[in-house]
Amino acid sequence: MQDVTRKLTLHSEVGRGGPLRDQPYISVQRRPVSTLERRPKTEFQPPLRIQSAKTSHPGERETNQDRVVIVAEDQCVLLAVLDGMGGHSDGEKAAQVAIDTIVAAFRASPRPLVDPMGFLRLAINDAHDAVVALGNTLPMAQKPRATCAACLIQEGEACWAHVGDSRIYLLRDDRVIQRTRDHSHVELLRREGLISEEDMLTHPMRNYVEFCLGGEPEYPGMDVSAVRTLEAGDRLLLCSDGLWGGLTEAQVASLGAAEEPPLQEQLEALADVAVAANSPYADNTTAAVVRFLSA
Repeated sequence: MQDVTRKLTLHSEVGRGGPLRDQPYISVQRRPVSTLERRPKTEFQPPLRIQSAKTSHPGERETNQDRVVIVAEDQCVLLAVLDGMGGHSDGEKAAQVAIDTIVAAFRASPRPLVDPMGFLRLAINDAHDAVVALGNTLPMAQKPRATCAACLIQEGEACWAHVGDSRIYLLRDDRVIQRTRDHSHVELLRREGLISEEDMLTHPMRNYVEFCLGGEPEYPGMDVSAVRTLEAGDRLLLCSDGLWGGLTEAQVASLGAAEEPPLQEQLEALADVAVAANSPYADNTTAAVVRFLSA
């Protein structure tokens, strides 16, 4: 029988803190996504120039419960990675329903988005509602769940949001400028100085998350970043724990630092490294990356 490490949920408010590197986070009041008004356009909008890549590797699992998307429309880019939680029923369905909900909200919203931070919070909450609905008739332990990372880029700026331990990295040159704080027990231990970054990868509670989409109907803890101005050459990487769990920070930071080979080849090679590092129990390994060239 295949040894599948289960990712369980801790129903705890402990660790609902800020980001790894003192990034301001903002809460917004809930209102329908459709009520977000269009921001007035300037007379001339230079084209948004980006390079992008995505990959999803099953690892050494029988099924791939991750989902990934990059949507570029009207000078606005949406990236999302959803990780269906394999320890729960229908993790694959949870990830698919959640990503479909987020993409539908994006396509239904006028762009440029007047409130990108608010959009992310509302769209992810709507995705949570959709995943909860999947499990309405199931016992709590069997309800489908997923972790989530989503990012918006428009007008030379980016903001992002996450729930669980799917991550977003901002990379510049060959450095990690910023990464999201996992909603996990081991991240809390790391922040308190009780374990190191390297210890997180082998800690016995590494697969326990505090927050996720699905399960209980209450909205999960979510971190939403402030809007950040991008510099030419910056990369935004979204990934499931199957990728970051098999890589060092230096390996992550190397993605896209060089223009060659093409970004798609670099991402696929990095995913292969992560799968090999996590063998023989490699999880689904999924990522999306955008290299910002100019607005």
